[in-house]
Amino acid sequence: MTRTPVNPFYAARSGARLATHTGPNRPAPRAAEFEVQYARLPRAPRTASPVPTLTSLYHDSDPGPYGNRAYPGNCSGNLIRDLIRFLGATAVYDPMTGSGTCRDVCRELGVACHSADLREGTDACAAAFEAAFDLCWLHPPYWRQKVYSSDPRDLSRAPTLEAFLARYRELLASAARALVLGGKLAVLMGDYTDRVAGFVPLTYHTKRLAFDLGLRQHGTDIVRFSHGASSGYKTYRSSFVPGLHDTLVVFEKPR
Repeated sequence: MTRTPVNPFYAARSGARLATHTGPNRPAPRAAEFEVQYARLPRAPRTASPVPTLTSLYHDSDPGPYGNRAYPGNCSGNLIRDLIRFLGATAVYDPMTGSGTCRDVCRELGVACHSADLREGTDACAAAFEAAFDLCWLHPPYWRQKVYSSDPRDLSRAPTLEAFLARYRELLASAARALVLGGKLAVLMGDYTDRVAGFVPLTYHTKRLAFDLGLRQHGTDIVRFSHGASSGYKTYRSSFVPGLHDTLVVFEKPR
């Protein structure tokens, strides 16, 4: 007898039961069955963290009452909230406002936040802040996976991967300049497959560019499960391994 792995966290919230199946030659699951499968996560050790639920696997499906979930690529505000609490940040720089998720989180926590966006005329790649913040939150476009505007300065409008990476380096450099010594730069980035360029490992490029700028990684990667992604409701004719996560990498500006 085999059991379908169940994530106790989700099972407790949804009332799901362990599904049992007999025999090694269980028929392939129907499409509907994928909606009720649960993954059992590793047991996390007890630490002195002020946010014990913040681990290298971030699986909270509740986005929280922040920003606008209808905005393309909107990120869970709960992740930003947990990160700010864990780092003890007191001044946050949010140069890519989007729907205002980070700004809403900071308002709730009573944390100072400077939020700006290209729609308001502020180019995050050319911002001129100097050493004013202890945390910068970045959730850049995953190149042209989603095109956000017609502005040629928009990272999602970069015509080639090389052009995107050149602008992306400017973004990371600008964000790093805005940090005090010891400040943290948090970047949420995902890989994707482009029709022309093929598989694009943007998480790798993020680290490469950040290290070239003299930043160092602060702690483990945080793999965020992509709950609510629009791709999960689509049907594709091609065969590929779907990406169900993106990665939060926290860098530190050396003292």
